[in-house]
Amino acid sequence: MSEQFTTEGLTIAPGVIETILSQAILQIDGVSKVGSPKATDGLLGSGKRRNPAQGVLLIAENDLINVVVHICVEYGYQLMAVAEQVRSMVADTLEGQIGISVNQVDVFVDSIAFPE
Repeated sequence: MSEQFTTEGLTIAPGVIETILSQAILQIDGVSKVGSPKATDGLLGSGKRRNPAQGVLLIAENDLINVVVHICVEYGYQLMAVAEQVRSMVADTLEGQIGISVNQVDVFVDSIAFPE
């Protein structure tokens, strides 16, 4: 995405949008963190939260936006249900709070957080 995103006279840096989305996604039951696990975490993540914006990628396409989200899901939650809630939350947040039309939201479950 470009350095800034402009909609209806308002200019927003992509990092701001990524942070807004990350914070909204973290409110969903079953989402442990936003972002891919570090290479040292192995296949299953530790469930600790890192910089929230690391797992959100924005791709502008004409007047629409595509979003790619990487999440860690807590053990015991249905993966497809959590991913669908993330898709819905991202679209609602972008359209409702920022006024950006969403073309597509791709959600990747990169790890599972087990209770310690």
